[in-house]
Amino acid sequence: MRRYTSLPIALFSLLLRSSTCVFASEQPQQPFEFGAMSASTYSLPPLPYGYDALEPHISAQIMELHHSKHHQTYITNLNAALKTQAEAVHTSDIATQVSVQQGIRFNAGGHINHSLFWQNLCPASSPDAKTSSAPKLFKQIKATWGDEETFRDAFKGALLGIQGSGWGWLVKVEIGKEQRLAIVTTKDQDPVVGKGEIPIFGVDMWEHAYYLQYLNGKAAYVENIWNVINWKTAEERYLGTRADAFKILKASI
Repeated sequence: MRRYTSLPIALFSLLLRSSTCVFASEQPQQPFEFGAMSASTYSLPPLPYGYDALEPHISAQIMELHHSKHHQTYITNLNAALKTQAEAVHTSDIATQVSVQQGIRFNAGGHINHSLFWQNLCPASSPDAKTSSAPKLFKQIKATWGDEETFRDAFKGALLGIQGSGWGWLVKVEIGKEQRLAIVTTKDQDPVVGKGEIPIFGVDMWEHAYYLQYLNGKAAYVENIWNVINWKTAEERYLGTRADAFKILKASI
């Protein structure tokens, strides 16, 4: 199990628009190059279900606040930071370009993570919530961890081991023609966007994801969220490409 603690901003631009961060030593006339991304404005993607659809496992109150307030705030702040960055690039204000990087990284990560999160959840009554919807993924899970219970215990341990705020992810790691599954945790809003890494599904361990319903009972939240994991989406991400997993982000532009 690996833990991620930082995200270079060039990875975010690569993820969304395949643009590259170029520094002054390479292109003196434009210290930071973000290509067409600098003109992009992102919007809140709609949920594929109602706010009450995940009850009783996740309350409608939490879902509405989490989606319409928390996720929207990340998008609002991201758009503002990208606008500031674009203006700074235009005026060759390198100090401002540097100063906005942390805000872009944090808020872009929040948009990435939540966009993936909503899609990898579904109502417990849906056929997509059954593990039988992910036969090939579960074959690999069993090959990696032995059985479903051991896998869930390992994932639970990773989630409850997060100090402060963060995320837990099941990730497909592709190295050449080989691929493997890994459980990873990320700090704050750092997303899983490393080379060869495809997020299969994630669990938000920020307090705003569970506190209004579970209070300090994180373990109960982790136990109950298995009831609303969208295994059909997980299977599609496992079998698909990196671009397939992140297509929801392009739709939010």
